[in-house]
Amino acid sequence: MNIKPLGDRVVIKVLEAEEKTQSGIVLPGTAKEKQQMAEVIAVGAGITSDEKKKDEIKAGDKVIFSKYAGTEVKMDGKEFTIIKLADILATVE
Repeated sequence: MNIKPLGDRVVIKVLEAEEKTQSGIVLPGTAKEKQQMAEVIAVGAGITSDEKKKDEIKAGDKVIFSKYAGTEVKMDGKEFTIIKLADILATVE
């Protein structure tokens, strides 16, 4: 089953957070912060006021998004987040 975002929405899959700190300390699940880096799965076809930004984001891009943005959904045993295009802050190369 595919998710097709409507309007100015983007479907992302949040990337897994690091299990260890740089010094080698293993973090338990409760100590980890929610990861703000994700991979773009699909982009909605809606036209936004920031049309140039829409052309810069495509499926497969790695992005950084706002901390409390989006709605989490679970489909076919996988977790996705649907966010507004405006909540994407940067792309990561």
